[in-house]
Amino acid sequence: MGTKEPSATGPATPDVFIESLPEPRRSQVRELHEVIRQTAPDLDPYVSSGMLAYGTYRYRYPSGREGEWCRIGLASNKATISLHVLAADESGYLAEAYKDRLPKADIGKSCVRFKQLEDVDVGVLEELIRKGSKTLPPGAIEG
Repeated sequence: MGTKEPSATGPATPDVFIESLPEPRRSQVRELHEVIRQTAPDLDPYVSSGMLAYGTYRYRYPSGREGEWCRIGLASNKATISLHVLAADESGYLAEAYKDRLPKADIGKSCVRFKQLEDVDVGVLEELIRKGSKTLPPGAIEG
């Protein structure tokens, strides 16, 4: 699934990826990239599947299929910025626990989507990133 190899169809480094974005998205994604790097310094950044990715883990589905994916992802979509925090604890997916604290964000199981950085509390995102960087997702066999 994820790869750290440069892609023929996309940027090879996080800096090139960020620089390829138009303003004001470029500045917002760069700020979030720096937040992730400071909050989860052990998760190496790379570009995968058209987004910034941080750290890796191996997973195994109940079917037996295995693969590798990022622990945290940051995507610039047409209408939103998406922060993917692939982590869960006994209560469920971590991102879902932040719905009340990020009221302007659209939150799915492991994804926080918002139109612009000003719509969310960066301190709350830092907390989610910190917890997510230390908690593996369901199906993880190594992190």
